[in-house]
Amino acid sequence: MNKRSVLFCALFALVSMVAFAASVDGKWTSEAMGKGGPQTYTFKSSGTTLTGTVEGGRGGSVEITNGKIDGDNISFDVVREMRGNSMTMKYTGTVSGNTMKLSVDMGRGPREMTLTKQ
Repeated sequence: MNKRSVLFCALFALVSMVAFAASVDGKWTSEAMGKGGPQTYTFKSSGTTLTGTVEGGRGGSVEITNGKIDGDNISFDVVREMRGNSMTMKYTGTVSGNTMKLSVDMGRGPREMTLTKQ
């Protein structure tokens, strides 16, 4: 394989990853009703960085932190204040089309959830 072909393949792979990451952008809704009702997740990606908010539940709107995208893998944290205490929820999962499968660890073992893109 010549140098030009290798460069083309590398560029194609990079463009494919960026195009996939863009598909995370937008509003996603949880399938399960948690305490306080369903939650809406709004994501915005920039390269491998993920930002956004979580709305609903008991705590209102909260910013996500430490958001990352690596191919179809996604991870982020949500810090909520409850009764003067801070609780960090760590989300990890995968994205496939309009479905996001997440595992949420709140320190008491993981809980599985599914989000659907709106």
